[in-house]
Amino acid sequence: MSRNKDWIRLEGIGKSFKVATRTAGLKEAAKALFVRKHTVVEALKDISFSIGEGEIVGYIGPNGAGKSTTIKIMSGILVPDGGSCSVMGYTPWKDRTDYVRHIGVVFGQRSQLWWDVPVLDSFELLRDIYKIPDAKYKQNVAMLTDMLDLEKILQMPVRQLSLGQRMRCEIAASLLHSPKLLFLDEPTIGLDAVSKLAVRNFIKTLNKEQGVTVILTTHDMSDIEALASRLLMIGKGALLYDGSLEELRGRFGTGRTVTVDYRGDSGPIDIQGATLMDWTQERAVYSFDTEQIVLADIVSRLSEKVEIVDIAVTSKDLDEMIVELYEEHQI
Repeated sequence: MSRNKDWIRLEGIGKSFKVATRTAGLKEAAKALFVRKHTVVEALKDISFSIGEGEIVGYIGPNGAGKSTTIKIMSGILVPDGGSCSVMGYTPWKDRTDYVRHIGVVFGQRSQLWWDVPVLDSFELLRDIYKIPDAKYKQNVAMLTDMLDLEKILQMPVRQLSLGQRMRCEIAASLLHSPKLLFLDEPTIGLDAVSKLAVRNFIKTLNKEQGVTVILTTHDMSDIEALASRLLMIGKGALLYDGSLEELRGRFGTGRTVTVDYRGDSGPIDIQGATLMDWTQERAVYSFDTEQIVLADIVSRLSEKVEIVDIAVTSKDLDEMIVELYEEHQI
């Protein structure tokens, strides 16, 4: 089945906020009671991208980069100052009533569940808000209970749940009305390793089996590596990168570190194209760029001088590559 490659399209989106400012001191505080000074903060600058139906896209950037503003525009909460946004044929802030029936939103720091009532009661309230037909509601509750392992906690008040249990319930709550698009903001923040794995596996299954499009904002790069096939990176309100993780690794991920354990009596061995980082009587550590020298050449040069016992090669992790990209743009 063919899917719309421009299912979500943003063109030239801009958004600014007027922020009150004043200098420190009691005198300035008194002045501010009568005359307020403001500065304009440009949160988004000419943001343009498109997302295809069924994609899982990681949307990342440092705090204050504009991620949340973009998500709020796409979910219909904010109106941009300029540009256009079309999601599933809707303009989110203009068609909000109809549009929200097709999206789910999960914010890691905020809850859509009622704190003092059992989880299932919250689900039933959401059923009434979204006007979900009874048969569809029962089908979805059964499916989500099974996939997210909720059976033992549905009758518990939300305030008694662990963070991992609550997050699984939050995700279930956002999917009760069968949305086609899911916004996930820090869905694994604060979770233990087991809970993180459960949430990630569920998101992948949901995307694969039901074709739900997922836009994921997170600071946890392991979430991005586990889930997203594509990365959008924003900094200071501008889009810095739009491409696959493979393309990013090809651009910034050519650096390697090789650790060689050896036997033999030799002083430090210089290898052209590699940088010696550490040398002991039993171990040598080199950094190198795969575009400058291949690992086999390093091993060959060392084996001429010493007996190699073991070799370990490590690559740059995604966090390091992201930092390099920020530095390139002076973010």
